[in-house]
Amino acid sequence: MSDVTRTKHGRPVHHWRRDVVELAALFTAVAVADAVANMVGHGPDGPALLVVSAVVLLATAGFHTWWARRQDHAPPPAPDTVARPPADAEQAGHTTTLAAAPEAETPPALPGATTLWRMRTTVRDEPGSLAALCVTLAERRIDILSLQAHPLTEGTVDEFLLRAPTDLAGTEITRSIARAGGTGTWIERADAHDLVDAPTRILGLATRTALDAAELPLALRHLLGRCTIRSLPAARTGTRRDGSAPSESTPVEGVLDGTVLRLKGPDGEVITVERPYLPFTPTEFARARALVELDTRLGPRIPRSQDVLTLPEGNSITVRRADTADIEAAKAMHERCSSATLDKRYHGPVHDADRYLNHLLSPRFGRTLAVRTASGRIVGIGHLLWDGDETEVALLVEDEWQRRGIGGQLLGRLVTMAVEAGCESVYAVTQASNTGMVAAMRGLGLPLDYQIEEGTLVITARLDATPVSSRLPYDSAQRP
Repeated sequence: MSDVTRTKHGRPVHHWRRDVVELAALFTAVAVADAVANMVGHGPDGPALLVVSAVVLLATAGFHTWWARRQDHAPPPAPDTVARPPADAEQAGHTTTLAAAPEAETPPALPGATTLWRMRTTVRDEPGSLAALCVTLAERRIDILSLQAHPLTEGTVDEFLLRAPTDLAGTEITRSIARAGGTGTWIERADAHDLVDAPTRILGLATRTALDAAELPLALRHLLGRCTIRSLPAARTGTRRDGSAPSESTPVEGVLDGTVLRLKGPDGEVITVERPYLPFTPTEFARARALVELDTRLGPRIPRSQDVLTLPEGNSITVRRADTADIEAAKAMHERCSSATLDKRYHGPVHDADRYLNHLLSPRFGRTLAVRTASGRIVGIGHLLWDGDETEVALLVEDEWQRRGIGGQLLGRLVTMAVEAGCESVYAVTQASNTGMVAAMRGLGLPLDYQIEEGTLVITARLDATPVSSRLPYDSAQRP
């Protein structure tokens, strides 16, 4: 890189050595020119010297031309495989394009290779509008795998699952759709899971919700795509003690407000679903409300299967799901735990630990596993908590039962649940002195990220490379 192109603090950088060299070269050239002029003008063989110099120059030029034609030293032309700018950064008229992954590092496409896309666009509610889109897609060699229509008061939202040539960028598709009359176009990469048709997927989500109340947030997320789901307890939404609700609360039938859905849960809580990049349609609102109504009618429920484990010293314990019916047993375990153990778990005043149990054991906010002895006493609890787009894991084991592998068994099952739920990662909030929790996270054998914030240690385990299985490799428990 030349000195002119290099900059420092926004200004070109100049060096005095370069100026000295240029002046020396200039003086040398002047001296040589003067010597040649004196030799030609005053020497006896001046004309002959000029003729010889011309012949030498012509011979040199001819030789250079012959050598350049025989040996092509020019660099080969750049292949047409230069990385294109990411599709996310390209503009497509007045359409809005959101791609799931950048395309700048995409390798050259193989002949015949295809890519799945999910696309949504709004068209006028008139004959021929959908046909125009289909013709445009066909011209770009794009195959329509599925189509759903979401009627609106003005126009119709058409949702496509497309199979397109890999070398066709998402923005090229949206530009074609815009020319065919589509507006507000949104597109992202799809995968094989999207090949399941909508009725089959919805029935599967309803089945999962019917079997387990903790599945409702996950079912809503799978139903509505990328979104953030939060649940606000009834006590914080303004519900009065007599059960009546103020006028500003969410009605039973729910509220559709652009990119936000508000639905009334079975216990009076408000379930908020937010998707800032794409407004919800009335069809999506009706599906989500039907799923919440199903959950409300079925009431509290969790699977009652359990695992029987044998500890190294020979004691047998059981691991099963827990819910709010186990609050009293969990409080009794709190009373048997030391203040140091409770402080490592709750990171706050020890006397407030019991207040968290109603929230932690509720299936609306996650899943809980309880470890029981042969007498039925709870000696350990593990939580898998839905925290918006993230998932938290937390453990509490009674002092007398620590360092027997119980925490590792609980954590392994919680991570398996997170993998089955489609979570990309789980995180644990603990203290650096909590060596038991740190060892349990390291025992997972997963990639871990560590972050320390004001004395608090946050350990995140990435699950994207973990195979979906009902068991982890080291989990050898037997079901009765």
